[in-house]
Amino acid sequence: MNLKVKNALISVSNKENLTFLLKTLKKFNINIISSGGTYASIKKLGYQCTELSKYTGFREMLDGRVKTLHPKIHAGILHDRQNKKHKSEMSKQNFPAIDLIVVNFYPFQKIVTNTKNPKQIIENIDIGGPTMVRAAAKNFKNVSIVTNRNDYKSLIKELETFKGKTSLKFRELMASKAFGLTAYYDAMIANWFNKKLKIEFPERRTIFGRKLQKLRYGENPHQQSSIYVSDYDDKKLGFNQIHGKELSYNNYNDMFASLEILNSLKKNSGTVIIKHANPCGVSENKVPLISFKNAYASDPISAFGGVIACNYKINKKIAYEINKNFLEVVLAKGFDEGSLEILKSKKNLRVIDISNFKLKNFTSVKSFDGSFLVQSKDDIVIDKKKLKCVTKLKPNKRELAEIQFAFNVCKHVKSNAIVLCSSFSTIGIGAGQPSRLDSCKIAVQKAKQFHSPKIRNSIAASDAFFPFTDGINILIKAGVKTIVQPGGSIRDQEVINAANKAKIKMFFTDIRHFKH
Repeated sequence: MNLKVKNALISVSNKENLTFLLKTLKKFNINIISSGGTYASIKKLGYQCTELSKYTGFREMLDGRVKTLHPKIHAGILHDRQNKKHKSEMSKQNFPAIDLIVVNFYPFQKIVTNTKNPKQIIENIDIGGPTMVRAAAKNFKNVSIVTNRNDYKSLIKELETFKGKTSLKFRELMASKAFGLTAYYDAMIANWFNKKLKIEFPERRTIFGRKLQKLRYGENPHQQSSIYVSDYDDKKLGFNQIHGKELSYNNYNDMFASLEILNSLKKNSGTVIIKHANPCGVSENKVPLISFKNAYASDPISAFGGVIACNYKINKKIAYEINKNFLEVVLAKGFDEGSLEILKSKKNLRVIDISNFKLKNFTSVKSFDGSFLVQSKDDIVIDKKKLKCVTKLKPNKRELAEIQFAFNVCKHVKSNAIVLCSSFSTIGIGAGQPSRLDSCKIAVQKAKQFHSPKIRNSIAASDAFFPFTDGINILIKAGVKTIVQPGGSIRDQEVINAANKAKIKMFFTDIRHFKH
């Protein structure tokens, strides 16, 4: 049913794009009610408007905390136009109907990003706005609610099409958006309180998100997908795409995996290459070019079509190396002009600057059907001093640092995970196998394929304990001289005995790094 709009209430924190809307409201003789800054803006733009306090006969109070919270406003919004009792009560009170609400909220999320002052943040929790929005959205059969200035065009088109009226279809669509906004707004506020009070796992958890972009498709072409930002600054992800095709679902998935690993490499220039959310090459070196070459050389076949992330600025030499290979995405902390010119020669290569990217969330979420799992992130980097050598042979300082590197990389590899390293670079990775034995075989096979001379005296890291000696025997036979693992198996002593017999070094961390 199309309904005539006679009275509209406008109360907006963001005053942009009002002119065209006001022009249309005037065209169809729609009366406007407003207050505060919105009232002043409407009058300044040259349009007639009734001040809210004059409309209700009640001056706003408590520094503006109470102004729209009035029976004349809420009865005008909420009454059912088809209900005789409602109509009679409205007539007795001489309360007109309010047919259109245009509201956006106090900028809570903007304030949160700009200050840590709790008093200022709390003052920017909107009460009257969300209350009106919920009332109008509930009564969508009779009232239009517009909460986003991007929908002004749709409202104008609706009024033009139906000569000052709105359709039920439009009102219901706007109501769904309105409830989405109030839920989003409240979720942000609840999240702020949880963080302030250090409540990591509240009794009720609402994950808020704003759609950043609809993606071409999901993991596969028959799946639909979009990316959402769950942050107070919800219009960007913190990195800047400089060149290349639009990012896909799989690109984002691999990028996020690469950024998690990159964030844990802090000592030297670090390079991470990801394929299907698993690392196939990770390297640290004082020289960025060597770091890149070592990471790519780890498994050049798997690196084909992968995502590369660097915690350093890309120069021309590295850009030339990148362009020798087929990669989907390059992320780095800046690009000099010469490198950008080289990289842009590949029109589809996504080039992304991560100079301003910072990891903010300390929890991870996995959802399934009607439930989701939440856990704190596995961000432990083992302290070298806490490594426990369980064999007769003992390490030197350099070995301890490389053991730390290997075990850190291991935690980012899908379980069961085995990582072989040499000179702070991966040389063989066995990932995602139901059997740890198979992961050992794959890691060794990869290392033999590309780095056969480096296996001798290499370090192997395991994300969990070895339940039997068969896995370490494969590693020992290949030439591994140091193994780091959590320990904790009932057969730990058998494994230690095998290591001693082979005259290798073994370390226990007492920390498991399963990743599923």
